[in-house]
Amino acid sequence: MGNQQDDNLLKEDIKSELQGRADLHTHSQASDGMQPPAENVRIAYTKGLSAVAITDHDTVSGVAEAIEEGLKLGITVVPGVEISTRAEGKEIHVLGYYVDFEQERFLSRLAAQRDTRAARNEAIIAKLRGLGIEITLEQVIANLGRELKPDESVGRPHIADELVRLGVVADMRAAFDQYLADGAAAYVSPPRITPEEACTWILEAGGTPVLAHPGIYGDDELVRRIIARSSLGGIEAYHSDHGPEDEARYESMAEEFGLLVTGGSDFHGARQGVIFHGDLGSVSVPVAVLEQLRNRAEGNRK
Repeated sequence: MGNQQDDNLLKEDIKSELQGRADLHTHSQASDGMQPPAENVRIAYTKGLSAVAITDHDTVSGVAEAIEEGLKLGITVVPGVEISTRAEGKEIHVLGYYVDFEQERFLSRLAAQRDTRAARNEAIIAKLRGLGIEITLEQVIANLGRELKPDESVGRPHIADELVRLGVVADMRAAFDQYLADGAAAYVSPPRITPEEACTWILEAGGTPVLAHPGIYGDDELVRRIIARSSLGGIEAYHSDHGPEDEARYESMAEEFGLLVTGGSDFHGARQGVIFHGDLGSVSVPVAVLEQLRNRAEGNRK
């Protein structure tokens, strides 16, 4: 009984700490997350967050469902997206906040991005089969446990799941380290738009573009060049894969370039009992950042 009370008290403490805060980077089943978009919102609400963003890869198909759930629960849902780009040989992700998720031009552009992702997935599968691994894309999709909607896409975590299921690797981390991460045996990087183009798409959809998890790229000079030649409005200084030194460095970079500072967990859910990147709410920023993002988006529309 005492342990249960302690757990409840701990949960209440966490909730109180997260009031007035927002997790601005979460993924749902619309891309490579594990939960339906509405479940991300329910988790955020349960943890005491005041706001949560849905930022799926190259799709906004989960946003409407999340907003509807947010209205029921009284929690703010930020419409977002995470666009895959390439710069100087590296895959770079650009987050977009307060985009018009019904704009036809934007939806068409994202559909083209998903076509590129689908071609990449086929190439990854071909490489894996060339390495003697009996895997098919049909297997990967079948083992999602649900029907894949037309505007949803398969991501590398789904392929990693299948590698674990087949017994090729022990866990998700091993799947990425050995086969799917940049430089690994089955890594494929197709031609993509540039970060500058992604920023333009987001701006033209009425949103604010933000550079995602810069610490992951391992090249701050590249980050600086991307900032200098693009119309970014912010930088994600706080992320599950950033340490305190990274946070301080990117806060300073944001100040230097006049960018907003954002942050989020990059929550994908748990696979094989392991949470990919970070748990929802484990990284957050004050909700005041939402107003800053909205103001910048509104300023871009004028």
